[in-house]
Amino acid sequence: MTLSLAQRRLANLAGFLACVAMMAYALYAERALGFEPCPLCMFQRVGVVILGAVFLAAALHAPAGIGWQRFYLGLLGLAALFPLYVSGRHVYIQGLPEGSVPACGASLDYMLDVFPLATVLKKVLFGAGECQKIDWTFLGLSMPAWVFLCVLALMVWGLWANLLRRGAVQSSQ
Repeated sequence: MTLSLAQRRLANLAGFLACVAMMAYALYAERALGFEPCPLCMFQRVGVVILGAVFLAAALHAPAGIGWQRFYLGLLGLAALFPLYVSGRHVYIQGLPEGSVPACGASLDYMLDVFPLATVLKKVLFGAGECQKIDWTFLGLSMPAWVFLCVLALMVWGLWANLLRRGAVQSSQ
């Protein structure tokens, strides 16, 4: 099946709206439910925002040319890798035995003020005690696990929606 230009635009818009919904729930969980996001949670949010921005750009641009389709195809895949890695790392840290993760560290704001960005990234991705704590589960999975699954689904959705097929090339000529 080959998607038309309008269908591809709607598929990308749906991906953007899914990212908006993920961010809306993250903010609801923080503000209304009182969950304090750890540094890894904050990095996951950044990744979801970037992925949403790529979906929005693909929806607004809605390229018909093969080169642009490949560009957005690659950009969506690349944009999904960061939140996939961070959420996967977070799930790994949450699964470690108690006491095997360093004690809670400094806040992300403090680290960004004091350390260079590369050092902050290294410290955050190794995780600390606050990243191991599980405050919320749904169907037995923690929030980072759901972020991983949602971003994986969005990546597959985006790659499928923007995948250039042989029929699309012939019909655009």
